[in-house]
Amino acid sequence: MRIDILSLFPHMFDGPLHESMIGNAVENNLIDVGVTDFRDYTTDKHNHVDDYPYGGGAGMLLQPQPIFDALADVQTKHPEKGRVVLLDPAGYQFNQTVAEDFAKEDHLTFICGHYEGYDERIRSLVTDEVSLGDYVLTGGELGAMVMIDATVRLIPGVLGNSESAPGDSFSSGLLEYPQYTRPADFRGMAVPDILLSGDHGKIDDWRLEQALKRTYERRPDMLAQLTLNGKTRQMLADIKADAGDL
Repeated sequence: MRIDILSLFPHMFDGPLHESMIGNAVENNLIDVGVTDFRDYTTDKHNHVDDYPYGGGAGMLLQPQPIFDALADVQTKHPEKGRVVLLDPAGYQFNQTVAEDFAKEDHLTFICGHYEGYDERIRSLVTDEVSLGDYVLTGGELGAMVMIDATVRLIPGVLGNSESAPGDSFSSGLLEYPQYTRPADFRGMAVPDILLSGDHGKIDDWRLEQALKRTYERRPDMLAQLTLNGKTRQMLADIKADAGDL
């Protein structure tokens, strides 16, 4: 996968894209990352990339010309078909499903905004307008890092254990079940006996039940989007009964 980032602050990506799993993916040629400072493409003699909005209003808007030219240069060098993602609070919300969708692409380009917003014509360049959540950051860089991290870890070969990603919270539609490691008893807090039993069928059932319980307690909205089979419906009914909600 090729990932391009258009940003006014390219050095913000120097560390995060060269550490941990992302750094390993770069070193192992699983992803190729380029960061472009679109200020380098301004034709303004003062290197301005923003200006006041027509009609008045607070703040400054990013001008179209530097971003249009920077993206054109990126796409000339890397013409493979892909998605162009505008980081924008008005976009649809990023989640695990979007990350899984992005991970199937050959080329992703992220445009990181700053200041008050974008000249509306910049939107004509993009395939996706995406928000990290219902809050506003000072720029799109941190949002792009989060989206890239969530996406790249789903690319085959990036995680050491191929079963890790499918078992993550949200990938199955449920929050992840509780997990434990050694020692079996830590300061009086013991690992559940079922996990020490060696009965993998019962362990799988316990994990499913715990994932349902955790999701019901913390994110009941997620359950409304799931299609439950007879087994999971009964488990959920038992969980609700134990909680006194039936």
